[in-house]
Amino acid sequence: MSKKEAPLEYLSQFIPPAAVPRVLEYLQQYKVHLTITRERKSILGDYRHATLYKTHRISVNGNLNPYSFLITLIHELAHLVTFIQYGNRVQSHGKEWKALYAMLLTDFMGKELFPPDVEQTLRRSMHDLPASSCADENLMRILKNYDPRQDGIVMVEQLKEGQLFDIGEGRIFRKGKKLRKRYQCVEVKTGKVYLFSPIYEVKELRNAG
Repeated sequence: MSKKEAPLEYLSQFIPPAAVPRVLEYLQQYKVHLTITRERKSILGDYRHATLYKTHRISVNGNLNPYSFLITLIHELAHLVTFIQYGNRVQSHGKEWKALYAMLLTDFMGKELFPPDVEQTLRRSMHDLPASSCADENLMRILKNYDPRQDGIVMVEQLKEGQLFDIGEGRIFRKGKKLRKRYQCVEVKTGKVYLFSPIYEVKELRNAG
């Protein structure tokens, strides 16, 4: 297998195969070192600009479904292009980044790379793109429909008030009331209150008694 064929086959495991040639063009044009990482709860992707000793680096969580992976990669590419054009003179998620992100997204639309519901939601959000894909709750809800099903895993907003849930490492919470955009939940062990996004995924637990 030639070196050119290897990344094609590799990337097609993570994004819609039809998107691979265009993605490779961007990666090669900007000399990007792409790293596919294990799941990170706090972020889906990350961009580090080129230095005297290193090329531009982008990392994306490898557990994302193909459409989430592609959108996250485009998000990080927009950071790269923004840095090339403006350096550190603009806000990381300011109007310049939003304009470039929308331009890059448009390059992948209308080509049946995304399911109709994902593309429609992307188009609706493009007039005011959030700083993070995770912050676009409507888009995240749609994208979660394409994740593999996991028994007992639900979004916080799907739980009843008072329901117990586990976020991993033995940390158990009780769901409380919604405050503006987030739910106020109490950690059972410590009694401390934390705010959870409605679309944060947790393991539902059966309440005692």
